[in-house]
Amino acid sequence: MSVAVPKLRQRLFGSVGNSLLTLAMVAAFVMYVPPLLRWAFIDATWVAAAPDVCRANGGACWSFVHEKYRLILFGRYPYAEQWRPLAALALAIILVLASCSLRFGWRTVVATWAIGVAAIIVLMRGDALGLEYVPTDLWGGLPLTVFLALGGMVGAFPLAVVLALGRRSRLRVVKSICVAFIEMVRGVPLVTVLFMASFMIPLFLPGKVQVDALLRALAAITLFSAAYLAEAIRGGLQAVPEGQEQAAEALGLTYWQTSLLVVVPQALRHAIPAIANLFIGLFKDTSLVGIVGLTDLLLATKQALGDPQWRSFALEGYIFVALIYVAFCFFISRYSHSLERRLQHGR
Repeated sequence: MSVAVPKLRQRLFGSVGNSLLTLAMVAAFVMYVPPLLRWAFIDATWVAAAPDVCRANGGACWSFVHEKYRLILFGRYPYAEQWRPLAALALAIILVLASCSLRFGWRTVVATWAIGVAAIIVLMRGDALGLEYVPTDLWGGLPLTVFLALGGMVGAFPLAVVLALGRRSRLRVVKSICVAFIEMVRGVPLVTVLFMASFMIPLFLPGKVQVDALLRALAAITLFSAAYLAEAIRGGLQAVPEGQEQAAEALGLTYWQTSLLVVVPQALRHAIPAIANLFIGLFKDTSLVGIVGLTDLLLATKQALGDPQWRSFALEGYIFVALIYVAFCFFISRYSHSLERRLQHGR
C-alpha cells in the first residue's frame, strides 16, 4: 500500500500536464456521470407504462424495450411461433459453448454441428414435425444476426484455409487464382458484395432458378469473410518454422498431411487474435444485410421505432441493442484470450 500510493501520485500528478489532465477528468466525471446515472436509473421508467408517463418522468423510458422487445429480438417472425427462434438461438449457443470446451474430438464436433444445424433449420423454417412453415423473409432480429455471423464464419473457415495454402503454393496457376480472389474481394466493401449477391446474380440465372435471399446474403458474407480470414491464416503460416515442414516430409507425410496435421494447426494457434478480431467485426457487419431487405437486429429496432407513439425513445432502443452487441463481442474476446492462454500453456 505504501508503494502503490507514491506510484499513483506520480502518474496522476507527476507533472503539470498530468495534473491538469487529472483535474479535467475529475471535473468531467462530476459534471456528466451523476446526471447520466439519474437519467438511466433514478428517474427512469422501468415498468410497463404509456409513452406520456415516460415523458412526464423525464428519465429513460425502458418501457419502450418492455413494449417492443419481441419485435426487436425476433423481427417479423409470427408472434405465436416466436418460441421457435428462441429455441434455435439457444441451441446455437449450446453448440458454440460445446465446441469451445475442447473436450470433444473434431469428428464429434462436426457430427454434433451437422445435427444441430439441421435441428435449427427445422425449427426456424418449419414445414416438418407438425411445425408451421415460416418463409425466410420473415426471419429476423437477434437469431438472424447470430445465424449469419456463425454461418459466415463456419463456411468461410475451410475456404480460407485452402486460399491461404493456395497463396503460398509453388504452382503459379493456383497461386494466381487465390491471390486474384483475395485481392478482388478485399478491394471492395461488403455492401458491394451483398448487392451483387442479392440483385445482380439473379439476373444471370435462368428464369426458373431462384435462390433464397437469405442464402445469397449468407454466401456473400462467407466469401467476403474467407478473403480476410485467409490473410490472417497466411500470417499464422508464416510464423510456423520451416523445420516443421521438413520434419514432416522426413517422416514420409504427403503435402496435405503435412499441411492439415502439422502446419495449419500451429498456424491457427498463432492467428487466434486475428481470427477473433475478424469474427467480432463480422458479427457487427451483419447489420449491413438490412440494406438488401433482411431484418437483422438493428433493422428490427428501427421497425420498432416506426410506432409514432414511441419514436422519441430511440436512444433507449439503441442502448438495448448496443448492450446485446457488447455482450456477444465480449464473450468472443474473452474466449479468444482464454483459448490463447491454454494453447500457450500447452506449449
